[in-house]
Amino acid sequence: MRLIPDSSVLREAGTRQTLASILVLVGMVVVIGSALGFEHIGGYAPCALCLEQRVPYYWGIPIAAVGSTAALFAGPAWLTRGLLAVVTLCLLITAYLGVYHSGVEWGFFAAPESCGAGLSATSSDASNLLESLSIAKPPSCADAAGRFLGLSFAGWNVVAAGILAAIAFRGATGPAKLN
Repeated sequence: MRLIPDSSVLREAGTRQTLASILVLVGMVVVIGSALGFEHIGGYAPCALCLEQRVPYYWGIPIAAVGSTAALFAGPAWLTRGLLAVVTLCLLITAYLGVYHSGVEWGFFAAPESCGAGLSATSSDASNLLESLSIAKPPSCADAAGRFLGLSFAGWNVVAAGILAAIAFRGATGPAKLN
């Protein structure tokens, strides 16, 4: 008689979990790095919903890093699989936020109150810099900063998060060996 049920989280971790945890970690770092690059190098100011979509990545990246470390150093299988499941949840949350944001951009949903109506110009004069920052408004969530192949940044976040969530879920629940 087995006291512990044969749950996918309790099965041994293996090659699939190691590859999934590393791939998801790298993918999440690339996604958030790209967003920060578009902001700081490309000059695209993020709106309130853009910033909200980043929060699950900020939670998920350290969790994925612990999961990858556990997988690489033969930690307990339940730890690697459990952390992959938590990362899956983080990615599903950001995908949901991306769908909502895309819907706001396309006019299907109303923008939340926290979304600005456009970024006012900030002064380059040092004496007026703090004053101009205090009156600056974030860009409107309803206006996509740009589109590539018909999708905005929020839409591409949905695609990336969906793919990474599928990889993380398969790593959390799949067999230890690759077939």
